[in-house]
Amino acid sequence: MKKVSTAVAWALAGALGLAAWAPAHAQSRVTFKAAKAGSSYYQMGVQIAEAMKAGTKGGVIVTLEESQGSTQNVMEVKARGGDYVFTSPPALIGSAQAGTGPFKDKTDPKFDGIRALFPIPSLTMHFVARADKGINTLADLDGKTLLLGKGSFGATEGAKYLKLFGLDGKVKLADAELSNAVAALKNGQIDAFVTAGSWPAPNVIEAAASMDVNVLSLNDDQIKETQRSKLTIPAGTYAGQKTPVNTTSLPVVAYTTTAMPDDVAYALTKTFWQQKAGMSAGAAWWTGVDASLMPTITGKIHPGALRYYKEAGFTISPAQM
Repeated sequence: MKKVSTAVAWALAGALGLAAWAPAHAQSRVTFKAAKAGSSYYQMGVQIAEAMKAGTKGGVIVTLEESQGSTQNVMEVKARGGDYVFTSPPALIGSAQAGTGPFKDKTDPKFDGIRALFPIPSLTMHFVARADKGINTLADLDGKTLLLGKGSFGATEGAKYLKLFGLDGKVKLADAELSNAVAALKNGQIDAFVTAGSWPAPNVIEAAASMDVNVLSLNDDQIKETQRSKLTIPAGTYAGQKTPVNTTSLPVVAYTTTAMPDDVAYALTKTFWQQKAGMSAGAAWWTGVDASLMPTITGKIHPGALRYYKEAGFTISPAQM
């Protein structure tokens, strides 16, 4: 008899594992709260819901809810039960548990029960400029018109970078919504815009497909000064992008709480990783999610998810247990 390949063996083991889980839990329903409808993170939620249904053969049904942002997602832990999954940067979870930042005077014992499941694509900073304006570095934004948008992580982070790198007051800020960025860039109302989201970012794809743009790189000193994680967008990600772009990112993770049963957390986590290759084929932003992102989970991981990570041979730190 021919020896069964390792890949096939793992696939069989995964199928048997899910089959063994399914009879005891004919169907578990989970609410997934991600981001605003139309955003890349909302679309990720759609893909996760489809992957969970397919991977568990209907054993886990995910209902997607629109969100106004990560702070709201975390706040809702107060009123939610064991069927709640949401997305947030790990740093925000730390703030909720410590009662700092947006959670000052808003602490709740339920925040202490927040636990991680798996990482999702990071929020990635993009500085996108018209190629005909001679903007090749952040310094070249001096005297130019820039659209930051309003109220988003990208807008806040972009404003921070302008101050850090001596551009505050030297750049004209356009008074417009980020949703108008591509049209404004094309008609010359602005010279550049800032956006943060998963890569490849839909609005950057649109801009690069319709005109010549430069996606700006930050140097290592600048990245260090931002105190964010370094992320490299591979060459060819966007039309006309001939070289890699070095920029910054903010990790994002899917969370639940200790109220979720261990076997449901196990099924969610296992199915996510087993379905990730299929999701990557449909959306390139999943290709950047792998075991290297596990250290970005700075808090504790749900016991059910830990069970999967130990079975699969992931490296888990003592602080995550």
